[in-house]
Amino acid sequence: MWLGQVPALVARPDSMDAPLPTVIWFHGLSADKELHQPELERFAASGFLAVGIDSAGHGERRMPDLDSRFSQPREVTGRLFYALVAQTVAEVPRIIDTLIDRGMSDPNRIGAAGVSMGACIVYGAVATEPRICGAVALLGSPEWTHPDSPHCRADSFYPTALLSITAELDEVVPPVAARNLHDKLAARYAARPERLMYRQIAGAPHFLTPEDWLRAVGEAIAWLQRFAK
Repeated sequence: MWLGQVPALVARPDSMDAPLPTVIWFHGLSADKELHQPELERFAASGFLAVGIDSAGHGERRMPDLDSRFSQPREVTGRLFYALVAQTVAEVPRIIDTLIDRGMSDPNRIGAAGVSMGACIVYGAVATEPRICGAVALLGSPEWTHPDSPHCRADSFYPTALLSITAELDEVVPPVAARNLHDKLAARYAARPERLMYRQIAGAPHFLTPEDWLRAVGEAIAWLQRFAK
């Protein structure tokens, strides 16, 4: 289905009436919403309307030269990467509006989750969209080489309940940026510290083992059941 100009894949709970608590899911670089159908189905089985999004330049709107453009030097690909991240973040308010207007989503129970590039999008969405009440960033960074970088907007995160999960040996998206953000946010969450959590998977690289991935997604579901449902 399409939410305005944005392609989406939706998984619904079997026996709940709309409007529903909702999780918007964002995939990683070069992936698409279909890759994460298993995760969407896990969220739906937990009582959420699970909405997988094709990020800008991906999936049903994939740039025909995406792979070749990301084979260029890092300083070139970084600019493109964060431009696509920022474009997707800018679409989030309209995605939420559309879900609410169609009677699908409860406006008071909106969550967001994503992995790698999708986690970068989650950080940006939390910093710009106050209707997101719970969020999980898996293996992502809040520090962008872009003017809208979330790490410069620390005052915009509270009171959204934010869980960041990183991998200790991640060389693709090193964990230091997420850890630094949580250190910066701690004082801002002092009144409700339970709404902020950082966890690092010991000994793990960026591409998690199936066991670590299942566990991380389970933690994401539990977090959003607590704060977005």
